[in-house]
Amino acid sequence: MTAATQPLAPGPALPRLDVIVTRGFKGYALLDSGAGRKLERFGSIIVNRPEQQALWQPRQADLWQQAHATFAADDDEEKGRWRQLLPVPETWDVSVEGVTLKARLMAFRHLGLFPEQLPHWQWLRDGIAEARSGSPSGAAPGEKPRVLNLFGYTGAASLIAAKSGAEVTHVDASKPAMKWGRENQAASKLDAAPIRWILDDARKFVAREVRRGRTYHAILLDPPKFGRGPEGELWDIFTDLPPLLADCVKLLAPGRSRLALTAYAIRASALTLDGLVRETLGGRIGVQTAGELALAEDGGTRVIGTSLYVRWVGSGSDGGPDGGPDGGHV
Repeated sequence: MTAATQPLAPGPALPRLDVIVTRGFKGYALLDSGAGRKLERFGSIIVNRPEQQALWQPRQADLWQQAHATFAADDDEEKGRWRQLLPVPETWDVSVEGVTLKARLMAFRHLGLFPEQLPHWQWLRDGIAEARSGSPSGAAPGEKPRVLNLFGYTGAASLIAAKSGAEVTHVDASKPAMKWGRENQAASKLDAAPIRWILDDARKFVAREVRRGRTYHAILLDPPKFGRGPEGELWDIFTDLPPLLADCVKLLAPGRSRLALTAYAIRASALTLDGLVRETLGGRIGVQTAGELALAEDGGTRVIGTSLYVRWVGSGSDGGPDGGPDGGHV
């Protein structure tokens, strides 16, 4: 074996990629998959959607006959139309982590929530609980941990964070998504929860927060590959994510703050995102993990990779003994 073909020796300089698998929950299950499709249950409704990564064959033919709706894709995998096979209400409830989300059949084959994000939501919830625990790295008395949810879509993470005791700033560039998020807030009976719903371009909002000197104990980013802001601002993840991430790092409170980045449908590896986050964090001390989020079939062993992720948790050693001037940390 030549030196050029020898595998790299393991060591601290090489990141390890992990797979975080969601095996379903009361409001969701991946029932079966194969032949470029996946069969899922959202609440009480079963849907049949495209899934290019399901190269294998379906295992439960009878279940596919129970679908309420199937999505027929155009040449663009994301676009197409739903064909209803059984009655489907305009909206219906899906419960997750103590909140209620309104699902609906969307023209871009989505239903308003991404169940593979459940481990991120639980990770955020557990961090908020740690911050409020009264431990040395926890929140100052009477202070709520502050969470910034960028590209927040219909608000699942924002609602779970608020229900867990955080003060949440939810930012998205879509008016329909913002309206949907408020509907989810009402359905979850969290009308009085401290959530700021901000219709804005994420880059502009974060830049203003940096100038204001604001900090957050947890920041979530779930950017699209391409998109537009509310005033037509163009977004390209490969050119716009690095400077946005650099500003987000400036907003992280000292101590045990948290950062989670997720990316869908991009021609890149989790190693790419891992390297970007490591470089952007610079000398900040903490624990970083990266890899894929995946969905597991109900009662089976097959999993479908859905997205890339990076998570980072500060060590708590970059502030004072109480976590620094910003008080508690997630």
